[in-house]
Amino acid sequence: MAPMHKEQSNGAVKIQGVKMGLNMGTHNEAWVVGAAHGRFIFDMRDSRTGEQLAYFERDNVLTLDCGILAARLFRNSLDPVAGTSASKGITHLDIGTGATGNLLSPDAPQLEQRKLNTRLARKAVTTQFRNNAGIAVSYPTHIVDFTTTYSESEANGPLNEMGLVSAYNAAGFNDINNGAGTVNPYDATIDVLAKDLLVNYLTFGTIVKAPTAILSISWRLSF
Repeated sequence: MAPMHKEQSNGAVKIQGVKMGLNMGTHNEAWVVGAAHGRFIFDMRDSRTGEQLAYFERDNVLTLDCGILAARLFRNSLDPVAGTSASKGITHLDIGTGATGNLLSPDAPQLEQRKLNTRLARKAVTTQFRNNAGIAVSYPTHIVDFTTTYSESEANGPLNEMGLVSAYNAAGFNDINNGAGTVNPYDATIDVLAKDLLVNYLTFGTIVKAPTAILSISWRLSF
């Protein structure tokens, strides 16, 4: 678990810390291989003045369902049918208000998380390959950025959880209702064909996004 400490803060917003968890005791089949990991950048600014209201970066781990998505893509990028989550990869970023635990120091995320506890908004991401120096390139590499921006009218509220999602379709939500954050334990035997897969999950000290703020989030996955 990462130590708690104060991050950069302007005005009344204070980031007290982010917890990360890797529970290998429950699921020895967790797919965390070598250096596979994620890193995100949270940047919130005033839409009128451009003043930076909150900014922080953190490393984190991938969920068990990320392994399911990866296995399906490795097997066949069109499996089982074009247009499903298997052929789309990561499509959206969910952000929400449902992290459990202390307001400024929520419980650490678990690998078994399969959806946000309380989703506030979902938005499509854009993607960009990068080389080892972090420079954007036009050819495939083992590093890819997923980026989205929530405007003044989007995702307003006390934010404290988020995650990348491979959405089954863009028209609705197809959550898996077991795993961390639910009353039912993680079940690896269910058919996830027509389900949304949560690839990465993060909790952080509550940050209030007001209607005057713009929030940009970049999530970098390295394999």
